[in-house]
Amino acid sequence: MARTTTTKYDVSEHLRNPEEMAAYLEACIEEANGDAAFIAKALGDIARAKGMSQVARDAGLCRESLYKALSGERSPGFDTILKVIAALGLTLHAEAAHTNKSTAQRGGAAKRRERTPASG
Repeated sequence: MARTTTTKYDVSEHLRNPEEMAAYLEACIEEANGDAAFIAKALGDIARAKGMSQVARDAGLCRESLYKALSGERSPGFDTILKVIAALGLTLHAEAAHTNKSTAQRGGAAKRRERTPASG
């Protein structure tokens, strides 16, 4: 019987253009439920897709510190997030959150499951 070989999925290999990158970040923000490290990891995935060295240069940061900041193991400063978003050619925007009372009351426990961005 033939043996099946699998490889680890890396989302950064599938983020080919700014629209896909923006859609991925948007989806991760929706899933994050306030977890800043989760969003930082998603930004790291996008930065790897674009090229970490180029993103670091464009953000005015050193590559090693950018890897650490976007590893998902820590929550980088908001100034770093803003620099990275700009270097990725993305923008940050806000819209009013519309929740009804029943959603707000039960929302916490059901959404507190463990999540990781698709790359790992």
